[in-house]
Amino acid sequence: MHVLVIGAAGMVGRKLVERLVADGTLNGQSISTMTLYDVVEPTAPAGAGFSVETRAGDFSAEGAAEALIAGRPDVIFHLAAIVSGEAELEFDKGYRINLTGTWALLEAIRKAEYRPRLVFTSSIAVFGAPFPETIPDDFHHTPLTSYGVQKSCGEMLLMDYTRKGMVDGIGIRLPTICVRPGKPNKAASGFFSGIIREPLAGVEAVCPVDADVVHWFASPRSAVGFLIHAAGLDGETVGPRRNLTMPGLGETVGGMVEALRRVAGDQVADRVRWEPDPFIQGIVAGWPTTFEAKRARELGFKAESNFEEIIRAHIEDELGGKIAS
Repeated sequence: MHVLVIGAAGMVGRKLVERLVADGTLNGQSISTMTLYDVVEPTAPAGAGFSVETRAGDFSAEGAAEALIAGRPDVIFHLAAIVSGEAELEFDKGYRINLTGTWALLEAIRKAEYRPRLVFTSSIAVFGAPFPETIPDDFHHTPLTSYGVQKSCGEMLLMDYTRKGMVDGIGIRLPTICVRPGKPNKAASGFFSGIIREPLAGVEAVCPVDADVVHWFASPRSAVGFLIHAAGLDGETVGPRRNLTMPGLGETVGGMVEALRRVAGDQVADRVRWEPDPFIQGIVAGWPTTFEAKRARELGFKAESNFEEIIRAHIEDELGGKIAS
C-alpha cells in the first residue's frame, strides 16, 4: 500500500506518520511506500520498514498536485491548511491553500482516473453562531470566519467528487486539538493549548478569553485515531454524507484550568494570567461549543471523556511523565 500524507510536517501529520511507521500497516494491509509532503520538507521517520520519500512545495502551485498523485497512492491524508487566525488575516493565502489547493488535488485525482481513499481534515469552524445547546449532526453551515468558509467549501467539493465516483472521500471535522506540543502557531485557537502546555513546562501563559467560554476538544492521540479510523471506513456504511463531526468533549476555559489544577497542582495552574484580547475574543465568539457527534460515534470514532485525560496524555507523550516545578 502507498500512503501519501499532505501536511506531514505539522504536529498531527508528524504524529500520524509515527503511528503508521510503528504499525507498519493500514486497513489491514502492509505499507510498502509512504510519501510525505509539506511546504517545508518533512523529516523522514526513523525505523520505517518501508520506502519513505519526503518532498517540499506548495501543493496549490500549478502541476504540484499532479506530481503528488503520479505514484497513485492508495490512501491520501490531506492535512495541509492555513490555520484559522492566519487565514483571517491573510485572505488570499487562506483561499489559495485551503480552497484552491484542495480543489487542485481533487482535480488531479479525477484526471488520473483512479479512486483512492482521501481523508480530508475539516473543522468545526464550518458552523457559526447562533447555536443550540448541543449541536446536531445535521446543523447548517454558517461559518463566521474565512477559514470556516474555506473548509466548508472543501467539504462540498469532497462530497461531490465522491458522489461522481472520482474519489472515495471521508471528511472529518476536527475539534480543537489540545494539548498541542511545541511552539504556538498562528491559529486563533492556539491559546487553548498554551494555557496548559506552558504552565506544565514552568512558563507563564496568557488566556485571552473569559473563563466561561466553552469549546470542543480532543487530544492529538484522538486526532491520529480519527485519521486512521477514517481511512478504513466502508463508504457504503457512511453513505452519501461523507463529512463527519468528530467526537470530543465540551469544556469551559475555566474548567480547563481547574483540571490542570487537579492534575498538576496550584503552583502550575496559577501560571495562567487572564488578559482579554478583543481580536481573539471576536473569533472565538462565533465558534461552536458542544456537539452530538452521533454519526461519528456510531461509526466507531472515539475521544476522551474528560479534560484531565487530555492533560495526562500530554504529560505522558510529550513530557516523559514529568511536570516542571
